[in-house]
Amino acid sequence: MEYVAVLLPSVCLAILFYFVIKAIFNVDRAEREAMKRAEELQDAEDARKRGQAAEEKGEQEN
Repeated sequence: MEYVAVLLPSVCLAILFYFVIKAIFNVDRAEREAMKRAEELQDAEDARKRGQAAEEKGEQEN
């Protein structure tokens, strides 16, 4: 029983540490996915604008 009393605080802290680190990694993963989606949307918007500019330039030359 003495061993349990000695080891219990360390075990509890280890479990708490595990869940905190797991939460940090989950938040980081979600943030990276959100940034990737935002960059893809921005790239698509930029490509659309470049296409429109090229079409307008082609019409002006004719």
